[in-house]
Amino acid sequence: MSQREGSLEDPQAISLLPHLDAKIRQTHSLARLLTKYAEQLFQEYVQHQGDPFGLPGFSPPRLPVAGLSAPTPSHAGLPAPERLQLDAAALDALPPLLDVVRRRQAELNPRAPRLLRRLEDAARQSRALGVAVEAVLAALGVPARGPQPEQPPAAAAAVSTDVFPAKVLGFRVCGLYREWVSRTEGDLGQLVPGGPA
Repeated sequence: MSQREGSLEDPQAISLLPHLDAKIRQTHSLARLLTKYAEQLFQEYVQHQGDPFGLPGFSPPRLPVAGLSAPTPSHAGLPAPERLQLDAAALDALPPLLDVVRRRQAELNPRAPRLLRRLEDAARQSRALGVAVEAVLAALGVPARGPQPEQPPAAAAAVSTDVFPAKVLGFRVCGLYREWVSRTEGDLGQLVPGGPA
């Protein structure tokens, strides 16, 4: 009987591996697609802000964004599950920030419907990618993330009434979206079967 139970357990264990591989590949493909969209969003955002945003060498002040930081170089040295946990947390923090930027851009650039649509899409896509990363973590048996400190509401991400700081905030948020989606693509790429080790 134990031999029979063993033969029933082995196929289950083997069947989980293709399921996990498929989930990782699918999520990696989504991240790769969103990396392209994030770059397009960033370029379109810059295009609509006017000078000095589009000038070569322009480097705005690196204002902090409430509830979200940029990926750090130490991120790459962490084990894959920890990197994916950081990715999932960042992707979860991005949608409300992108919504704040979209609302401010609707006031500043009401005749830029494509930019506004891209910002709206980016918020949805960030949520979708975050959910997919959490599903990969669950399939790996890792919690999506540990207890999180309470984050200030995204509206407190400083919706300034001044135009330039509002544009800089949008620049930072679009840049962070691009960085985190790209980082997520790279982190998933490490897990893709046959991908880089």
